[in-house]
Amino acid sequence: MTVGAGETQEAKTTYREAMREALREALRADDRVFLMGEDVGRYGGCFGVSLGLLEEFGPERVRDTPLSESAFVGAGIGAALAGLRPIVEIMTVNFSLLALDQILNNAATLLHMSCGQLPVPLVIRMTTGAGRQLAAQHSHSLEGWYAHIPGIRVLAPATLEDARHMLAPALADPDPVLIFEHGSLYNVSGELLPLTEPVDLDHATIRRPGTDISLITYGGSLPKALAAADELSAEGINAEVIDLRTLRPLDGAAITASVARTHRAVVIDEAWRTGSLAAEVSARIAEESFYDLDAPVERVCSAEVPMPYARRLEEAALPQTADIVAAAHRTVD
Repeated sequence: MTVGAGETQEAKTTYREAMREALREALRADDRVFLMGEDVGRYGGCFGVSLGLLEEFGPERVRDTPLSESAFVGAGIGAALAGLRPIVEIMTVNFSLLALDQILNNAATLLHMSCGQLPVPLVIRMTTGAGRQLAAQHSHSLEGWYAHIPGIRVLAPATLEDARHMLAPALADPDPVLIFEHGSLYNVSGELLPLTEPVDLDHATIRRPGTDISLITYGGSLPKALAAADELSAEGINAEVIDLRTLRPLDGAAITASVARTHRAVVIDEAWRTGSLAAEVSARIAEESFYDLDAPVERVCSAEVPMPYARRLEEAALPQTADIVAAAHRTVD
């Protein structure tokens, strides 16, 4: 495209390509950075994110690992302790449970147990979420479990910009950082503006301002919340959409500020309702914004069943735009 003086050039890309370019930039910028995980090299990643990186950077920097999440996450922790900057890819969040001991009992606690002597600057990437007919062992949203753990940072990039630019500050963080990439977002395409300032990993952001109700969400549910806001707007209801972005530490101030403006809230979370991140957000609203509320907080979550394989059952189990619109009406009407 032709760009005139003073104009900003936009690039057409996908979420997958934005993640790949973030990895490429990190590998070029710092010799200590390397990528490891199952099929990240010759196969190009289970979801194609690392395609071509092995050919560009070689097998020392892009390492295929055996099928043992506990082993290669542990190796990543050891490499981080030794001064490297590993990026560990776990195929799906369900498989990360095989490395939960390493993440919880080692990566998240070593700095504390060593009195500050042993930081673990490790980044772990994994795909989360459903909507792709991959059945129960590949489709759950367990990032709320990890947001429960002190000692780690939990990120959920939902936009092309966050997919492209969250990795660099994550690598600069002295603590372990977990990045959850929703599988339904990889093929999302659009225009990607050049970075004008560093991505803020500490704060949520307003994706759509509004005055009548707050739709609070993250990750793969953000497009559904924005679609619901469009439908509500056509009915004269002005919905504000909050993208949490960082699930730990949670930006409570952004949540309370939004509720103070709109006086109503719907929390959308693809995880199960019981003990979910949506429950935590709802509790914080009750604790900190009770007198700002004009209606009870609504939650839109997945059905409390193992994720079905059949497409219609999977769609029925997941939060959908129509469910968000219906919840909004319950708070406004």
